Amino acid sequence: MSLEVPVALLERAEAGQVDDAEFVDCVRQSLPYAWEVFTVAAQRLADEPGAAFGEHAVPPPSEAERGQLLRALASDAIRGGVERHFGVKFAFQNCHRVAAFALSAVGGPEYVEFVSPLAQVRNQSPELRDC
Repeated sequence: MSLEVPVALLERAEAGQVDDAEFVDCVRQSLPYAWEVFTVAAQRLADEPGAAFGEHAVPPPSEAERGQLLRALASDAIRGGVERHFGVKFAFQNCHRVAAFALSAVGGPEYVEFVSPLAQVRNQSPELRDC
């Protein structure tokens, strides 16, 4: 299961009444490691004026944390909600390297390079083959 949804939130969702803030808070509470990764990447972007992106590139400490990150990034709804919350575009490689891009940088050279097949291949190593 990707998210631990409180009963009250599930009831509101069934009635068609869930807003982005409630959804993002559910993500934050359900996937704390993934939330930390997103926060670090977004903060690094914010801390460097003019930077195209900020990143978090530390492998998760366990498979449970890796699973959180993969679930968050693989879900269009979760990823979209988190991107709207932080006002960035997230990109990732190898289950651990997550970058927060300024929206103005999407489509630019740094973004195109980060999401390219060449960058993906260059970011491989034997210890990361299981992800």
